Amino acid sequence: MGTQAQKITIPNILEVGTQRIENTALYLERAGISKVIIFFGEGIKVLFGSKLIESIEKSSSVELLKSYEYDEIRLENLVDEAFSIPAETHAVIGIGGGKVLDCAKYIAFLNDIPFISIPTSTSNDAFASSGCSLYISNRRKSVHAVMPYGIIVDLDIVINSPMKFIYSGLGDIVSKITAIYDWYFEQEHGKGKVKDFAAMLAKKSANSIVRLEMPNIKENFFLKEMVDSLTMSGIAMEIAGSSAPASGSEHLISHALDKILERPELHGLQVGVATYLMSLVQNHRSKRIEKFFIQTGFFDYIETLEMKKSDFEKAITTAPSIKPNRFTTIHIEENQEIAKKLLYSNPYLNKILK
Repeated sequence: MGTQAQKITIPNILEVGTQRIENTALYLERAGISKVIIFFGEGIKVLFGSKLIESIEKSSSVELLKSYEYDEIRLENLVDEAFSIPAETHAVIGIGGGKVLDCAKYIAFLNDIPFISIPTSTSNDAFASSGCSLYISNRRKSVHAVMPYGIIVDLDIVINSPMKFIYSGLGDIVSKITAIYDWYFEQEHGKGKVKDFAAMLAKKSANSIVRLEMPNIKENFFLKEMVDSLTMSGIAMEIAGSSAPASGSEHLISHALDKILERPELHGLQVGVATYLMSLVQNHRSKRIEKFFIQTGFFDYIETLEMKKSDFEKAITTAPSIKPNRFTTIHIEENQEIAKKLLYSNPYLNKILK
């Protein structure tokens, strides 16, 4: 029996730079997309809606059928909305944060039409992936949807987003280092199978950022590198057919914090701290991560949040049960004990966590 090369879906439109939102219609024209609907996140239409809508209205070949201010991610409500959109819709545009992008992505998936992702912040790699987070029977679950047909990132918008979103994005990028270690760890223990090209791409996505000398996180160059890295991470997951190249023990700790805490911090912020912790447990590239988090001010920012060691202790215990089908370094009890001790013995963790 012969084997065939894997076919994967990647974005056809990738526009990252300044003054991108006002040129959206041009990118749609080039892709042959003519009839669109737009989903705006809460408060986004007032901030950026005029530029996006004017771009389309000025076009002779792209028509805006309808726009919505809607970021509902409850599955039962989403399904109703998905099948009430105009029948002639060629593509769904989502603009805003994670909720509206997940909403638009899933509606596009249900209608089997392209999804155009326009994130207004880059707090994680979800804007460039096929996965989305929805409420199903009152529980938050990650589900497969559709890979973005287009990704448009306007750095004029991203650079003015709150610093917490930029630091969250950094935490999510760096997590690929420990996630890839965990993926190979699983394979070595006969619990999983690494797809080499996906692993390579995920490694590159992290290395292109953490190897920068003296990074200035408020410069357009750095932000573009960050967007490119998060996009590569999304494509790595598409190749793998799972989140494994981008999500390991560090993500399990963050998901556990989400369950434990009444008000969790942004996903990427929790993941960043857990990444540094697990890199120490893995004895894998912790000095590089440490240097990067010091240089970018990530550690200093985390210190202002007053995240608690005791919460991380509980999360470390809970983490293996989040995905019992995985077998990462945190699934081993001895490593859980090492991680808990590091919360107090490592000088950086002891300082930034209360």
